[in-house]
Amino acid sequence: MEFDLLAEPRLVVEPGVAARVSAVAGPVLQGMGYRLVRIKISGELGCTVQIMAERPDGSMQIEDCEAISRALSPVLDVADPIERAYRLEISSPGIDRPLVRRSDFERYTGHLVKVEMAVAHQGRKRFRGILESVEGDAVRLHRDDIRAGEDADVLLVMEDIADARLVLTDELIAESMRRGKAAERELKQNLGLAPPPPPHAKKSDPSKSNKPKPKLNPKPKGAPKSPPKNTKEHRLAADRLRRGEIDPTEGE
Repeated sequence: MEFDLLAEPRLVVEPGVAARVSAVAGPVLQGMGYRLVRIKISGELGCTVQIMAERPDGSMQIEDCEAISRALSPVLDVADPIERAYRLEISSPGIDRPLVRRSDFERYTGHLVKVEMAVAHQGRKRFRGILESVEGDAVRLHRDDIRAGEDADVLLVMEDIADARLVLTDELIAESMRRGKAAERELKQNLGLAPPPPPHAKKSDPSKSNKPKPKLNPKPKGAPKSPPKNTKEHRLAADRLRRGEIDPTEGE
């Protein structure tokens, strides 16, 4: 399964010079066990080539970025896809990440996204809404930016998308934190820095509710309450009993 994710092609790709960098960087990353997410070339600090990458499970650590930079820099120097001096920057996709593969859209179903089309759909190029589902070669959005007379649901062909990315929400941040902690635990266990989980330990299921469990055998409504057992009267009687002022057999 991981190999299938590693070899999965991107459906949203860059044009121009970025495409030439992609042709060089993509195979190197795949050979190292990473997936290319996006390449962005900007005029920041003269010229910056930003390469976003990830593991097949979507995680990415600082050590991964450093390893990619060391392996990719000499390859780019030889291939020379950019004719001027540039600064190479390797990064993770981030929380509000781009969606470039079919598995990305499937993984983040239910989250808020922004989409910009390379080919206009129904006279529009920009859409925003909840990612409802992946249907064939298209994604269904339930829009929150509709105008009068427009349908709330829209079906967008993935290969016609120029840019699609997640919108930062509380739900997205919470999910990202859960995945990040799980990936960190797995990395430490693989490196022998943390003990493996015991055989009887169960992995938490994010889909299940974390609400407190109800008490067993709750009392029916209207049932008489038990009398308190630690009132001032009880404490004074116990004190007199200790001093011998009360016969413990009294009342029997």
